[in-house]
Amino acid sequence: MSWFHLKHDLKTSLWVVPLLFMVAAAGLNLLTVQLDPRGELVPQSISGDASAASQMLYLIAFSMLTLTGLVLSLVVVVVQLAMGSFSPRIVRQILQDRPSQCAVGLFAGTFIHAILTMRVVRSDRGPVVPGLAVLVTIGLGMACMITLVWYINYIGQSLRAAALVGWVAKDTIRSLDRNYPPDPDAETDDPQVIPAPRGGVIFAIDHDRLVQLARRAGVRLELLWSTGDYVPEGGDLVRIHGDPAGVARSAVARCINVGPERTLNQDVAYGLRMLVDIGARTLSAGPFEDPTTAVQAIDRIHEVLRRIVQRPLHDGRYLDDDGEVRLVVPTIQWPGYVRIAFDELRQAGAASPQVVRRLRAALDDLLAIAPEDRRPPLVQQLELLDQLSQRDAQTGFDAEAVKVPDRSGIGSADELTRTDP
Repeated sequence: MSWFHLKHDLKTSLWVVPLLFMVAAAGLNLLTVQLDPRGELVPQSISGDASAASQMLYLIAFSMLTLTGLVLSLVVVVVQLAMGSFSPRIVRQILQDRPSQCAVGLFAGTFIHAILTMRVVRSDRGPVVPGLAVLVTIGLGMACMITLVWYINYIGQSLRAAALVGWVAKDTIRSLDRNYPPDPDAETDDPQVIPAPRGGVIFAIDHDRLVQLARRAGVRLELLWSTGDYVPEGGDLVRIHGDPAGVARSAVARCINVGPERTLNQDVAYGLRMLVDIGARTLSAGPFEDPTTAVQAIDRIHEVLRRIVQRPLHDGRYLDDDGEVRLVVPTIQWPGYVRIAFDELRQAGAASPQVVRRLRAALDDLLAIAPEDRRPPLVQQLELLDQLSQRDAQTGFDAEAVKVPDRSGIGSADELTRTDP
């Protein structure tokens, strides 16, 4: 085996780091036992007598063995989910995840340390309690409990699509920089543009601070990306209209917070996006896979749009105290919210009478309360819904039935609930 293959295997194997932790734990045990073989450094009031120390060490060793198995099981679950939901080729990135390897190593190392300390504790022929080794084992056990809580949160975060995609992207960028280093003679950045210091999704913008910075420099700032957009590292982030000399560029960049994925901090559209994803996913295998869940998602989408339709939306221009525009930010408007809410569900559920009738009920209700200037996008969606549902209708009766608005799909329409007096 060549040196490259050996180094590659060691780098990408799950067992190497845990093995190093276990070897280090064994060495630490030998050191602590040698430093305090009879408990002279640590009194028995802290480490306990031989019986108590043995019982405590046994419990720690047993717990660490269980925790090691738990962490390995969680890694296996993550691998299975990633293979099923994303790609089998992502397994290597998961197995070489350093935090997971260190967690396994800490638990296994604590187990080794506790077992080796137990062999030194004696209760016959004069009690012997290596106090320092017992104290270190207790400290390692407490560290393991803290690590366990942290690791459960970490592994839960790692199951997100953004985290798994991010792992692959970071490894790819590292390989790119190693094989194709950047050109040192490349052109310098445009002085009128502030680049993004790191890549990520914009999830929060400090508008007030940006207005203050723009007013202080006597310029107008234009944010080139909207909340929820992914900005690549080094990409144009903010354009300066005016003299850029007085602009605190790093301070401007810090006002725009980016992260691995979208959040609901300032991104209302993301909430609609998630509801649409839920509804569309239930229809992904066909319009009759789970239309009831899709209707439940439409219920909430309808409720959100009902709150938006009559509210004033920001035009993306932010003024200073003198009424001068200092910041311009791309901002989603009413037609954008309507398209996010209805486009995909309309296309995915056009063949489902339940989904079509619920969408029609939502659009009719929104049209009834929408101001005149916000009606056109709703009318357009209703016309498109008619076209798709009529195309997919199997019979003339079905074509007429899907024209009936129904707040629960098929169940609360007037034709089903109205009775003659």
